[in-house]
Amino acid sequence: MSLPHAILTALLERPSSGLELTRRFDKSIGYFWSASHQQIYRELGRLEAAGLIRALPSERPARGQRKQYEVLPAGREELTGWVATGEDPRPLREALFLRLRAAGVVGTAGLGEELRRHLALHERQLAEYNAIEARDFPADDAADTPDRLRHLVLRAGIGLESFWIYWLHEALTTLREPAPPGARPPGPGDGAGPGDGAGPE
Repeated sequence: MSLPHAILTALLERPSSGLELTRRFDKSIGYFWSASHQQIYRELGRLEAAGLIRALPSERPARGQRKQYEVLPAGREELTGWVATGEDPRPLREALFLRLRAAGVVGTAGLGEELRRHLALHERQLAEYNAIEARDFPADDAADTPDRLRHLVLRAGIGLESFWIYWLHEALTTLREPAPPGARPPGPGDGAGPGDGAGPE
């Protein structure tokens, strides 16, 4: 995936200013494709120069007013072609896996603390995803196709976080390290359903 396609997707969902896009990346799109506000503004300029998006005419032009962008037909065509393009999965590069491999030859001092820190982070992320699901998809059987696909992406996040929690419990058990107080090891297929998390998006 590339940032231009992420921005085209976001703008087709809703015309936005650069600042609004940055906030949306921070809140939702950033869960699976992150970008800084500098990168977003830079890419907006490139997409506009390429004729894929345009700034909407302002009813009352004023200095410092935020430009709202929308996708042009060429931008929709670009995104449609990209959706249909094949792409191989990226090789996994995870420093924590390498750290465990290294611990096998130099010792595990301090590793348990790092695993517990990762576990807490993934538990918080899972709770946030579950809260979003409970709020935005309370009855998925009635959702239209775009909502179903957005929910599918969210379910992928829930599944990945559930896997990490399960694996980190297994890693702590292998090291004979205690899990954080109150932590419950889930099954590998656990993806807590709506209402199991807490906190807003």
